[in-house]
Amino acid sequence: MKIAVISDIHGNLLALQAVLADIARQGVDQTVNLGDSLSGPLQVAETADLLMAQGFPTIRGNHERQLLALLEPPAAQLDPLDSDGYAASQVSPAHVAWLKALPVSLELNRDIWLCHGTPDSDLQYWLETVVPGFAQGAGPGVRAATADEVAARLGSATHPPVVLCGHTHVPRMVQSGEVLIVNPGSVGLPAYDDDHPYPHVIENGASHARYAVLEHTRQGWQVDLRAVPYEHLAQARVAARNQRPDWAHALATGFALRSAG
Repeated sequence: MKIAVISDIHGNLLALQAVLADIARQGVDQTVNLGDSLSGPLQVAETADLLMAQGFPTIRGNHERQLLALLEPPAAQLDPLDSDGYAASQVSPAHVAWLKALPVSLELNRDIWLCHGTPDSDLQYWLETVVPGFAQGAGPGVRAATADEVAARLGSATHPPVVLCGHTHVPRMVQSGEVLIVNPGSVGLPAYDDDHPYPHVIENGASHARYAVLEHTRQGWQVDLRAVPYEHLAQARVAARNQRPDWAHALATGFALRSAG
């Protein structure tokens, strides 16, 4: 069995197209999508159309939940400078129906389970831990989670041998007891800043689109964390035209704007 894992596309059509072309060369049996597919100032509707046509097993991320909440009656006035607000203004009724039908987690088979953040939350980082101090200039405000932290977020429920998660945009894998946890990274956004639960930045340091390929071998699961080049500067220009300099900088450089320099 060979599986491609994509996540956190964020409406970046060119990155998704480059990743799908790379996947086609890998001879995979199945591709799965861990959510946060549309939110952002790029090609929201076109990305939704492509994903719907592909029909991959797909789950919701926090941004699907947030986008749909904006469209619930009484509908809020949409802010085009907000990632979810912009995406909500671009989706069609067919896109909304597709998003509403997505599960929050999915047992793909007896070996693989999908979630966006952790089993308990679509907002919690699993393989990273946010720490205070960024506002005082003490590093990025995030570090790799300890083995105990990873295990605690796994919880007491029984899980298949492989759990796939996204949300942090950081490609990483951790063995926690009998469970291998894999984050493929982000297809569409290599860096961002956030304030939950403390201010911090996530930075991959390069503009590549990220995804993972997992293959079951006699020795166990082989994991290939892949980085695919694409026309990232063209997407940075789109973000700039849509008045999102933070996205433009992240797409162009792989670094968050407020840590530049």
